[in-house]
Amino acid sequence: MVGAIFLFPINFNHVYFFLLYLVIFWEAIAFYNHFYEVQRHTRLFQIVALLLRQFVLLAFALYAYIGFFKQPNISRLALGEYLISVFLLVSFFKILTFFLLNRYRAVLGGNLRNVIVLGNTEKARQLIKIFNTKLHLGYKFKKQFTVKDDEFSLKKCFDYIIENEINEIYFSVAALSNKQINKLIDFADNNLKELKFIPDNKDIYSRKLKYEYYDYIPILSMRDIPIQEPVNKFAKRAFDIIFSSCVIIFLLSWLTPILAIIIRLESKGPIFFKQSRNGFNYKEFDCYKFRSMTPNDDANEQQATKGDMRITKVGAFIRKTSIDELPQFFNVLFGDMSVVGPRPHMVKHTNMYAERIDKFMVRHFVKPGITGLAQTSGFRGEIETDKDIVNRVKYDIFYIENWSLLLDLKIVIQTFLNAVKGEEKAY
Repeated sequence: MVGAIFLFPINFNHVYFFLLYLVIFWEAIAFYNHFYEVQRHTRLFQIVALLLRQFVLLAFALYAYIGFFKQPNISRLALGEYLISVFLLVSFFKILTFFLLNRYRAVLGGNLRNVIVLGNTEKARQLIKIFNTKLHLGYKFKKQFTVKDDEFSLKKCFDYIIENEINEIYFSVAALSNKQINKLIDFADNNLKELKFIPDNKDIYSRKLKYEYYDYIPILSMRDIPIQEPVNKFAKRAFDIIFSSCVIIFLLSWLTPILAIIIRLESKGPIFFKQSRNGFNYKEFDCYKFRSMTPNDDANEQQATKGDMRITKVGAFIRKTSIDELPQFFNVLFGDMSVVGPRPHMVKHTNMYAERIDKFMVRHFVKPGITGLAQTSGFRGEIETDKDIVNRVKYDIFYIENWSLLLDLKIVIQTFLNAVKGEEKAY
């Protein structure tokens, strides 16, 4: 789109300034218009509507440039030809991608989501028909459950979901009691399953719900996660790459050799400490830190406590100032972590809390972070009681459901201020 501007005799006074203006407005309009948010159940006319809205708004922005920046030499006709040409080009590739993805799902059976349906209502049967006939949507219908008012039938459904790696659960509100719905919600949250329901006139919970259409069937998602939207995912990843690169280049490049010497002078052992932790979708990854303890066999089992004899003198300082966490910016750059997100725990502790703490697994719907809302809200460091981890989970879930780039920036700034003034549980 940017390169094509040179093919038209538009007569710019300041071509690179105009290109910057074009890119900024394109991205701003795309963000407002949800231009990149094309889901598997999005229909062709919705994509065409997106394209028309995007380019109509862009046309207003570009022609406003002429008057606002007083550019009398710009050819209005050439600018119009450019807009039409780019509209046709972008439309061709966007629609082509849409059709290729549909064919990939329908013919080759790729990019599939395993789904089940709970309930035997008319809308549930219609939804199953859509799954079975509209293969381009990429939903592989596995089984329909008619759940009775007893514990056994619901447990049978849960076992099937785990054993058959079901990705999404659809249920009719009319088919389940409120008690069963609550159990289904808890099960989905604790096992990283997406839960969506087919609405009717029954009273439902006052939650943040996402309303979508699959063909003509209305579907509500129980949890809307802003970070999963394509534009937000791109913005967060771009922020992570830029921020982590700056820290690595301008801070770690000279700080690492100095710390390496100091750490090795005080105690023998590696400069970096590597520990397996659970990240996005519960997958394990190696989390890096500057070593702050003497090498010991309990490092992967026992959390640091106040007055811990394993902590070295330099280790106490870098833990107090959070300098020991800086190597995790490499984890961010590699894509295992984000700058901001729920803090990852040791694998042993994660498994323990997953069984003991309700909705603990919801934290793994997003990448873990070097810092997070829970940490800046007073819940960092040692977990002394279940209340500590329960409150941490509450803040993490709030962050997941209410993410914004501004919230990330606020958390980063607050983390820096906390590191400067010191925190009570930073040991």
